[in-house]
Amino acid sequence: MSHLLEVKNLDVKFDTDEGRIIAVENISLSLDQGKVLGIVGESGSGKSVTAKSIMQLNPGNTFYNNNAEIILDNENVLKFTSKEDLKKIRGGKVSMIFQEPMASFAPAIKIGAQMVEQLLIHKKNMNKKEAKSLSINMLNRVGIADAEKRFNQYAFELSGGMRQRAMIAMALSTMPKLLLADEPTTALDVTIQAQVINLIKDIIQEYQMGVIFITHDLGVIAQIADDVAVMYLGSVVEKGPVNKILKNPKHPYTKGLLEALPDVNNLDAPLSPIPGNIPSPLDRPTGCVFRTRCPHHNPEGKDGKIEMKLVEVEQGHWVDQCGIKCGQNE
Repeated sequence: MSHLLEVKNLDVKFDTDEGRIIAVENISLSLDQGKVLGIVGESGSGKSVTAKSIMQLNPGNTFYNNNAEIILDNENVLKFTSKEDLKKIRGGKVSMIFQEPMASFAPAIKIGAQMVEQLLIHKKNMNKKEAKSLSINMLNRVGIADAEKRFNQYAFELSGGMRQRAMIAMALSTMPKLLLADEPTTALDVTIQAQVINLIKDIIQEYQMGVIFITHDLGVIAQIADDVAVMYLGSVVEKGPVNKILKNPKHPYTKGLLEALPDVNNLDAPLSPIPGNIPSPLDRPTGCVFRTRCPHHNPEGKDGKIEMKLVEVEQGHWVDQCGIKCGQNE
């Protein structure tokens, strides 16, 4: 059985005034129908760039490597160039939930009008009355009370949690095969965050769509994901089933992310942040990209020359070579 989504050997580079930078390097990921792949890492890790590559939403100064493939439903979306081809994935086979819904809803157009418009674009056999009925039904499904009233309101008239639910309703109304959730709970309070996570779980179970869930929070990943890929400075440093990664992390960066979480059994314990900051892509380290912050980095060693290559340490659990070496030094 083929995967719903396969990303193979993906490099993403941007041309800037300072020169060409590497945003994503040699990414390979896969996702099956009805499953959730979590992508976790700090800001600047390349999580959103990877997701936007699937929908071809990166800016015009973007360059992909020639041997890269993003196979969605047995088609390589990197080969799509026409508007009709792109329309099949943008809001058709793929929908995206963004972190800040106010940046996605047009402020001067009512929410319902935007939902109806996208349905008329992607569902050719649907008329305006049917599109309105489906939109209101989806608003109801995501737990928005008095959905018909909300349908006729503007985004700024809704609370943050309600706007996020409206965006989920809009993303799901086209019945996509793949849902990209780009930090959809970051701007929400804890109660609403839990509701949104449970809502996405219910939707996955009902529609059997694949979901890529992007976040910087491993606590959220533990609640929702089946598999997880840990990204740092554009590279995947560790990936595998979520229970293996969380219970037995191998890479120092993954361990650092877990150690930075608050200890619920000892709330007085100090937090343990990863020292230093993620480097600029303009100053990308050679070899192991984590070496400038790694507690096991040896300035005299070979980690400045080592190739960033993933090795399978146990079934389905992959770690980059340098991370394995550093883990053995603990």
